[in-house]
Amino acid sequence: MLSKLIAWSLQNRVLVVAFAALLLATGTWTASRMPVDVFPDLTAPTVTVLTEAHGIAPEEVEALVTFPIETAVNGATGVRRVRSSTAQGIAVVWVEFEWGTDIFRDRQIVSEKLQTIAGLLPTGVSPPVLAPVSSVMGEIMMIGLTGTQSPQELRTVADWTLRRRLLAVPGVAQVIPIGGEVRQYQVLADPARMLGAGVTLDEVVEAARESNANAPGGVFMNQGQEYVVRSIGRATSVEDIALTVVKVRDGVPILLGQVADVSLGVAPKYGEGSINAKPGVVLAVQKQPGANTLELTRLIEAELADIQRTLPSGMQIHSELFRQSSFIQLAIANVLAALRDGAILVVVILFLFLWNFRATAISVLAIPLSLVVAVFAMKLLGITINTMTLGGMAIAIGALVDDAIIDVENVFRRLKENHHKPPPERQPAFTVVLEASQEIRASIVNATLIIMVVFVPLFFLGGVEGRLLRPLGFAYVVSILASLLVAVTVTPVLCLLLLPDSKAVQQEQESRLVTWLKARYARTLERVLAHPKAVLITAGIA
Repeated sequence: MLSKLIAWSLQNRVLVVAFAALLLATGTWTASRMPVDVFPDLTAPTVTVLTEAHGIAPEEVEALVTFPIETAVNGATGVRRVRSSTAQGIAVVWVEFEWGTDIFRDRQIVSEKLQTIAGLLPTGVSPPVLAPVSSVMGEIMMIGLTGTQSPQELRTVADWTLRRRLLAVPGVAQVIPIGGEVRQYQVLADPARMLGAGVTLDEVVEAARESNANAPGGVFMNQGQEYVVRSIGRATSVEDIALTVVKVRDGVPILLGQVADVSLGVAPKYGEGSINAKPGVVLAVQKQPGANTLELTRLIEAELADIQRTLPSGMQIHSELFRQSSFIQLAIANVLAALRDGAILVVVILFLFLWNFRATAISVLAIPLSLVVAVFAMKLLGITINTMTLGGMAIAIGALVDDAIIDVENVFRRLKENHHKPPPERQPAFTVVLEASQEIRASIVNATLIIMVVFVPLFFLGGVEGRLLRPLGFAYVVSILASLLVAVTVTPVLCLLLLPDSKAVQQEQESRLVTWLKARYARTLERVLAHPKAVLITAGIA
């Protein structure tokens, strides 16, 4: 089959060269637009369930909230592990599913299971909610907010301006503010005044709860016109809350401000945020699965620059606290440097041995063609460009030119021999290239398969090791397979187009380096073959 493929390629050489050029162009364009990450996503599909239980101690939350949720989701289809964390007033349950399951289907399964325990949770406990889809690799930025303003003002801007604007950026899953002071309208009941007015604590709580609501009153019809009737009861200031009626006693209303102190205060703090040892607010930004980290970071920074222009004087956004994109760029730059250096070394070595620019160029062309095929394969299977896939390509650099070198060297040698034959015995260049390429097809296939077999065990690794190393093995194996395809199609075509008229083919002598090495290798080989037992014993001991 390979013999027919080689012959077809040589007969349709213009089509093969055009397709190779198109492949290089589209592969480069595709690679520039693919998502880029530091590592493959190492998190199994996980659904996070959040349940708030204000004022309830951790022991009660564990027994009355966390345990029922864990029990409900434990037997769900595809669940491999359930973990939980309980604190005062909150329960967090992580439901991990098997690798490869659809996260949106998993969320649907968890939602259905949570419906079965909705009536079992204590009164006052908020219904369980599902956190946005994210992963352990999803936290892409830490943004700081500092200024001369009070911590309360900083947190207000972070909650109501920065967070909402950032959540509107396509690709952002969640923005979590940390630190500062959360503003609260506080009603501090006074027992002495309550006793004097004959008001109970339940009545104060009920009045405070209902003091901030608009009530619908239906529709009033008049002369063909509809008028919406409603009661405006939204509180817009501390005074509005203080004027709320708690109860009416002997025709005299008792106001909330008469039995309690109503003021603006700060919610209890469970953490603190600082930037460069100064108080501030830190916002953790998490991305959606599959989002391009580098592109998303650029969008977020553009949005932050726009927000900065609208902030009060003295308030400053710090976007450089932590950026996953910085690590990605550094890691990718290191791997690309390894790719570049490896390619340069391959070119130098090839030229020194072949001593011909055309032959070197034909062999080196196998590198970019093989890599773009690997990029297309990763794109097709949804694999991102990361340090592991690029590492597989970097490891494969030296092997990518092996098949092409074998073919180029054999064609080069056969063309040189054919050129120095008497004119009646010379064969057409097409025939020489075809026979020379078919002559070594078995060798390059066997060599390629042997190299690939070494990496096959990587595909049978499970868990985190498999998720980490399989992309490396995939990139390596696909690149090697692509190099074999290039060696039996593009390489013979380029040899036919570029080598027959080459000056190196018309010369009888080989390059100086090869001549020098052969002379010394011949002397070494004579000594080794003269003492086979000593050589074998030395090798065995080593």
